[in-house]
Amino acid sequence: MKLYLTDRILSLISHTPDLTDIIPISSIQLILSFLFVIIATLIVIFLKIGLSGKVLIASFRCYAQLFISGYLLYYIFSHDNPLITIIILLVMIGFSVQNIISLIENKPAGIILPVIASQGLTGVFISFLITLCIIDVEPWYRAQYVVPIAGMVFGNSMSSITLAAERVFSDVIRRKDEVQMLVALGASPWEASLPSIREAVKAGLLPLINRTATVGIVWIPGMMTGQVLAGAPPIEAAKYQIVIMLMLLAAGSLGAFTVILWSYKKAFDKIGNLL
Repeated sequence: MKLYLTDRILSLISHTPDLTDIIPISSIQLILSFLFVIIATLIVIFLKIGLSGKVLIASFRCYAQLFISGYLLYYIFSHDNPLITIIILLVMIGFSVQNIISLIENKPAGIILPVIASQGLTGVFISFLITLCIIDVEPWYRAQYVVPIAGMVFGNSMSSITLAAERVFSDVIRRKDEVQMLVALGASPWEASLPSIREAVKAGLLPLINRTATVGIVWIPGMMTGQVLAGAPPIEAAKYQIVIMLMLLAAGSLGAFTVILWSYKKAFDKIGNLL
């Protein structure tokens, strides 16, 4: 009996599970996932929130957009081309900038150029820093790596830039009497805006810091989950996710700081008066 138990324990320890078996999702199973949409719709109808139409539209857009992107990515990954990769990056920048501008309240005139600069430079710099220096992708335009990583960078920096830009102008307006007094006493726009700048960068960073601190315990992020489901060894998936999380932290902080650095003066006129 002892010998049997010993052999059984050793066999369990030495057993290597097959992690390459991908379970496909059939069309019927995909349709069944619409049950989640029904749950969300019923809740908003019951509470009379008035968002049932938006829930349905967003869900149908999710289906359509992801199917289209899936087929497009299949073609793009199969035909690596530097021009196509660059065009995709520019499209990502364009859509993310449009979304940022639409979400910033109390935005001054001329904010679009700082947003384009911060989102573009942050996204491109961080994306190629990780693909060229850390992962060592060859060739540099290999879409299988560049496009998903750039998408994560642009998406997360977009959130940080939006939060930071919205907060800095809202906070300057809230402190307008204090800001005007500081400027009248000889302070520069930077000095008068510094408390608001600190609050804005903090607002852009806190969600990223919280996610970075709880990853792997409270939640398993999408990239790691996707790699594991696709058959990658969990340890390798964890390594990639570590790099991605730290990359997103850098992208968020750099994006929040650069957009504020280039835009806070838009709240002042040429001689430093608050507009």
